[in-house]
Amino acid sequence: DAYFKRFPGISNYIQETMATVRECGHSTTLFGRKTWFPRITSPNQAERQGSERAAINAPIQGTSADIIKRAMVQMGPALKATGLGHVQMLLQVHDELVFELPQADVAAASEIIRNVMANAAEPLVKLNVPLGIEIGTGPSWGAAH
Repeated sequence: DAYFKRFPGISNYIQETMATVRECGHSTTLFGRKTWFPRITSPNQAERQGSERAAINAPIQGTSADIIKRAMVQMGPALKATGLGHVQMLLQVHDELVFELPQADVAAASEIIRNVMANAAEPLVKLNVPLGIEIGTGPSWGAAH
């Protein structure tokens, strides 16, 4: 109760999301991608509650996935346009992108990568809060953390 009193927007979000999902059968990301929940009205409590938890999470997790996909699509052209076309995006790990590049290009590439990731939602979606971008470097993914 104290948590929801301190953050009333979260309670409102949960209630509004559940009402929409119960009415429409799906949730929607900020980019319009739908996730369907056919068991949201199940008489089986475990199925229904599982769908409810997933329905609350889906717009947030889905929007995050949409943003990282947009960043991945925009990254190659942005790097190429600044003379860093040789920088290789190797893989995605959840909300992270892993690159391989010469040490001498880390500073320049970091600036481009940070900008692309921070603005990947635009122009389709204007976020109310800025995306925080952290960049780690090292000889391996583990060392970059």
